[in-house]
Amino acid sequence: QVQLVESGGGLVQTGDSLRLSCAASGGTISAYVMAWFRQAPGKEREFVAGITWSGGSTRYSDSVKGRFTISRDNAKNTVSLQMNSLKPDDTAVYYCAASGTVVVFATPGQYPYWGQGTQVTVSS
Repeated sequence: QVQLVESGGGLVQTGDSLRLSCAASGGTISAYVMAWFRQAPGKEREFVAGITWSGGSTRYSDSVKGRFTISRDNAKNTVSLQMNSLKPDDTAVYYCAASGTVVVFATPGQYPYWGQGTQVTVSS
């Protein structure tokens, strides 16, 4: 069973950039679709970005498209989320997730494996 640990969160200002990382252990992520979700206080967990096992296909939510980039390094068992032009609305706990599906789903229920989350706070 794969375990996921996120890192890289922090407090930044509007317009800044952050790079989140997700390190996997207990198994290889090479066979998994990997995704990032986020959850703001009082809101449901929402899909941010996902990438297929080969990295050949990515999917983004409309709210982050053009600003965020998801990537993976199967050899290092890591997934990253480069976040540029951050806005206060991006403030949330960001979670890394893994799924054995073939395509990237945007629904949390399709992902059986989750990290503990990392806080991202964007000040105005």
